[in-house]
Amino acid sequence: MFQSLINFAQSTGIAALVDMFRSGNWIEAIGTPIMIVIACVLLYLAIVKKFEPLLLLPIAFGMLITNLPMFKGADAIVMHPEFFTDPEYLKPDGHLDMSLILGEGGLLDLLYLGVKLGIYPPLIFLGVGAMTDFGPLISNPKSILLGAAAQFGVFFTFVGALLLGTLIPGIDFGVKEAASIGIIGGADGPTAIYVTKTLASSLLPAIAIAAYSYMALIPVIQPPIMRLMTTKKERGIVMEQLRTVTKTEKIIFPIVVTIVVALIVPDALSLVGMLMLGNLAKESGAVDRIAKTAQNELMNIITIFLGLTVGATATAANFLSMNTLGIIALGLIAFCFSTAGGLLLGKIMCKLSGGKINPLIGAAGVSAVPMAARVAQVEGQKENPGNFLLMHAMGPNVAGVIGSAVAAGVFLSMFAG
Repeated sequence: MFQSLINFAQSTGIAALVDMFRSGNWIEAIGTPIMIVIACVLLYLAIVKKFEPLLLLPIAFGMLITNLPMFKGADAIVMHPEFFTDPEYLKPDGHLDMSLILGEGGLLDLLYLGVKLGIYPPLIFLGVGAMTDFGPLISNPKSILLGAAAQFGVFFTFVGALLLGTLIPGIDFGVKEAASIGIIGGADGPTAIYVTKTLASSLLPAIAIAAYSYMALIPVIQPPIMRLMTTKKERGIVMEQLRTVTKTEKIIFPIVVTIVVALIVPDALSLVGMLMLGNLAKESGAVDRIAKTAQNELMNIITIFLGLTVGATATAANFLSMNTLGIIALGLIAFCFSTAGGLLLGKIMCKLSGGKINPLIGAAGVSAVPMAARVAQVEGQKENPGNFLLMHAMGPNVAGVIGSAVAAGVFLSMFAG
């Protein structure tokens, strides 16, 4: 009986934590409690502050699970990030050892295959497409230029990450890592995950958490930049009402966009194609059950799996590093410059149109739908209570979704080889 009690005590997570200190593995011994605290802070932000709770909550809980001191018999839930990144566990050609993952992996390892194999992000785009109205973009095609301009932060931060990796000791960013960090500026979490899982999977937890955290902070980040770059008169511009878009136009649009993207940037087709499929299902009215499933059940299930498994890769060893600090700093820069890029083109279009375009809608060119459009609406109404910019801002906003996916395709075509 006494020996049974000893065996039980040795099997606890507390004993595992003590063993970490005894073994001299200070990164895990000190880092594990720090990661648990970080996970709890993220849970607080998701639950209490409502910062992107749909994804931040499962990400934080996945981080909590993977950093709890694991004990014998816990393989049913444990995550093994090394199975997906460590050459020791990969096949000689660098591919995943599926027999190892299926034989020795836990639940989260199996679910993480959806991230590593690029399944979850396109399915998220399917749901996003089924919830998106491209009418404002079709009504005002010039909006796509604002969505493109807002990708400036992506490429600016790509260059900045390369420079940071060469100038600061302890930060190791090559072109693949820089591309993964730069895509944060697109303000699209699934796109950032899709690029990072291919180019720099070791940075996935830091990039995912930075992307979704800054997306949640758009109402805090964007307004000061908007007020700095625009005048009171510009912010008060009332735009003409958009024309009504026909059902035929809404049906043709996703088909045309899919063909054009496939011809120009085929590496973006898995994201843009699924986005347009979801939208076509919604707009056609012929498959309401499929559209509703994509919007609700499928979207919710994939969101849980995606968030939980991405969070579970955030162990102390790969998260608590100089690289993570660099990603957090560069992620903020990416968001700021993407906002500035959209605003700058918005000001140019305002001048060229004779003051008919409110430059605030340029800030909505980042793909955080519909949060960025709402911020433009709020800032416009502060200057003119009768100003309704929401539908005008939705054009650049949905264009930004397409733009970020195209930018991801460009990076993948250049660096995924």
